[in-house]
Amino acid sequence: MTSPAKMPAGAHGQAPKEVAPPMTYVIAEPCIDVKDKSCVEECPVDCIYEGERMLYIHPDECVDCGACEPVCPVEAIFYEDDVPEQWARFTEENAKFFDQLGSPGGASKTGPQPYDTDYIASFITNR
Repeated sequence: MTSPAKMPAGAHGQAPKEVAPPMTYVIAEPCIDVKDKSCVEECPVDCIYEGERMLYIHPDECVDCGACEPVCPVEAIFYEDDVPEQWARFTEENAKFFDQLGSPGGASKTGPQPYDTDYIASFITNR
């Protein structure tokens, strides 16, 4: 018989612990057509990627350090739980941007991408 220390999670009749999805920072509407890139310079893990109209934070590469948030001149970066309701869709759009790109392990390896999500590409700003 396998010793308890080597039994898989959920053994002993206990339900396995649910793993919460990674929390991350999200870039919202104020970045569209601005792309200041102060956040890119501040990011210690190179997880902020450039699309045609805005920047996107990779949800799996972000280490939640928060260095990007205070340097954004247009206040477009929010911790995922703090995204204002009017921009809630941007959490999904940030993740969706990487459906095509995957996780290359750093924005500097890829450079600017020649696309945005359909929602961002067709977004009309009120500026």
